[in-house]
Amino acid sequence: MLKIEISDQPYRFITENSSECDGESAFLLTKQNEKYKDDAVKRGCTFILTPDECWSLLKLDRLKVIGITGTNGKTTTASAIYSIMLDLGHKAAMQGTRGFFMNDTSVEGKTLTTPTVLNTYRHMLQAIDSGCEYFIMEVSSHAIEQERIAGIRFALKVLTNITQDHLDYHTSIEEYIRIKNLFFQDESKKLINKDESKAEFNFKNAFTYGVENPATYKIIAYSLNDGVSGVMKHFEEHVPFVTSLHGFFNLYNVTAAIAATHLVTNSTIVEIADAIENFGGVSGRMEVVSTDPLVIVDFAHTPDGMEQVLNALKEKEVLVVFGAGGDRDRSKRPLMGRVASNYAKKLYITSDNPRFEDPDAIIEDILLGIEDRSNVYVDVNRRNAIAQAIGERSGDEVILILGKGDETSQIIYDQHLPFDDRVVAKEILAQL
Repeated sequence: MLKIEISDQPYRFITENSSECDGESAFLLTKQNEKYKDDAVKRGCTFILTPDECWSLLKLDRLKVIGITGTNGKTTTASAIYSIMLDLGHKAAMQGTRGFFMNDTSVEGKTLTTPTVLNTYRHMLQAIDSGCEYFIMEVSSHAIEQERIAGIRFALKVLTNITQDHLDYHTSIEEYIRIKNLFFQDESKKLINKDESKAEFNFKNAFTYGVENPATYKIIAYSLNDGVSGVMKHFEEHVPFVTSLHGFFNLYNVTAAIAATHLVTNSTIVEIADAIENFGGVSGRMEVVSTDPLVIVDFAHTPDGMEQVLNALKEKEVLVVFGAGGDRDRSKRPLMGRVASNYAKKLYITSDNPRFEDPDAIIEDILLGIEDRSNVYVDVNRRNAIAQAIGERSGDEVILILGKGDETSQIIYDQHLPFDDRVVAKEILAQL
């Protein structure tokens, strides 16, 4: 566990773990550890801190914090903002699904999308020590509900979108939508996707971006041919931008990133739009593993995420390899099957991260959403399914491997076995 050392206080350390408490430590009380408060006191702790008090004590206001939430696009939007910031000469840190990064260096590998309160505060202190001015963080729905972002004073809050995910945890889509929107009920500065009909937010200090609807930052023209490019209108300004990203959904991520950077820095939109051109995307998100044949790996693991990726390739004939995670929301599995069957020429349904569930039972759930199974191949062995798709591909067909993105292991029971879709696909291609 961790302790943060602090000077000029009647205690030497701050911890959120009661078993680390003693006379020298203050206990940071959070929604997640409140039941251990008595244990902390028993161990000699006499100082109990709230997240707000801790934030002030550590002087974390020295950072401008940008928090991004939404079902899809958090990682790409956060990474794009981080990339733009560095290109514009700012010092910045980023915390999220891919890990913790500072000033273009990876500091920690993947953990939770949003760590515990004290872990985030520790990252923020590291960022301040490294001279960072900005701290960009992904905010998961779990973190909002569990108050893992307690005490943080955000310079800007960003909403990407709200579609179905994590219903194993939030019990209903209504509850999931409520939790996501909870993040935007205060008067802090916020940037909302105007095309997201499920967004509910406090209008005070709210800015918007969009493609379909009038917005503060509005896309008035775009092309998806050789990457995502477009023209953004902001009041009387019309600003063109070009990127190497693919897919309509990335038009939103790019727009959000340009708008967010404009709202928190003194840079002009023109400078920001120029800098986005250098952003090459995120590993495991629409990642091209091979160009001939065209093999793409993507993290999409929700019905909406899959639809966005497949829609980006709708001009092509696509062979799709996918499964669904175990011990997660079962209701999305048939929906994933339906979406894939609507777009793909052939489906290769396989295992994802089954965890403690029976992989065959997960596949059965997916199949429930597919009416015509004449173009469905099932193999619970993920390597075999990928090999089958590559072996059967012909002409201009594209192979799309979904669900795991840049994950480097497959979770079976509680074991993390080495498995990387990108590596496996390259190995199979090399054997041909």
